[in-house]
Amino acid sequence: MTALTILDHPFAQGMRRITVIQGQALASGDPQVEFNTVLGSCVATCLFDPRARIGGMNHFLLAEPAHTNTPGRVDEHFGAFLMELLINQMLAQGASKQRMRARLFGGANMSARFARIGSANARFAREVLTREGIELVDADLEGSSARRVRFRPESGLVRCTKTEAAEAPSVTPQVPQSSARGDVELF
Repeated sequence: MTALTILDHPFAQGMRRITVIQGQALASGDPQVEFNTVLGSCVATCLFDPRARIGGMNHFLLAEPAHTNTPGRVDEHFGAFLMELLINQMLAQGASKQRMRARLFGGANMSARFARIGSANARFAREVLTREGIELVDADLEGSSARRVRFRPESGLVRCTKTEAAEAPSVTPQVPQSSARGDVELF
């Protein structure tokens, strides 16, 4: 059995699929949980501790706020908060930061007419991982493709499928479920 067929195997029917939306970070060690999300310029971080068998995913729209009008206020929709939240959730469930491995997805620049927000998000996520001492084992970032990411936090299995910009809807990028393109890799 290849790694690609593991996510599509009939036993996957009993999986509890949880959508990670913008502004969320979730962690789990449950073998029946699969996190999924759809990304355009947003970035999703998948972290995995192979010994504790705990993983997590976040999904952020922008790296950091340009400025804040309220001192001490934290906006939970930004990567600056969500990266820290994800790490802390995993630590609370028994993971070790020294053993964590990361994969990054998203950060597409969906239109040449807009600022390169996706590239800024991708750069920010890499910088946080470096600063936190977490190894980045793989990344599928930037370009102009929308992505759907499926991640099994207990096993570290991940699958990313892409839709080229020309195929993606202009308002909210969605990746077709039947797409045969993509990879599954173990940490």
